[in-house]
Amino acid sequence: MVTFQFIPYQDIAHLTPVKRVNKLLNIVKEDRIVIMEGRLRKEEEADLIEITMEEITPKFKGIELSVIYPDKENQDTLQRLRTAFTNMLLGDRIGLTIIGPASIVKKIEKNPDKIELFTQEIQKNNLYRRKKK
Repeated sequence: MVTFQFIPYQDIAHLTPVKRVNKLLNIVKEDRIVIMEGRLRKEEEADLIEITMEEITPKFKGIELSVIYPDKENQDTLQRLRTAFTNMLLGDRIGLTIIGPASIVKKIEKNPDKIELFTQEIQKNNLYRRKKK
């Protein structure tokens, strides 16, 4: 079974960058796919990847990360101004971030009209059987 957890931007807006990254990583380590409103700053994304690389174990194989931004190319001038103004007022709420454990999420593809998230079920029964032998 695949579990998704939605994180509204307001739940992480008040956190420090380190706490924000740790909160997201802890959720992913519980084999949940995070769908977060907004996006991380570039430095936070780099920290998330760096921390993930340090914490890779046989049980935790890493993360898959994808950030979806609004398509600015198809916006007219007024829409671009609104987006810029909203971004100034609300911070990094524009967009959507998806983070999942690499053991479950195999690939995330972004297309103009859809997001495709390819997953693989974790075979916990096989792991259990191997340990018993």
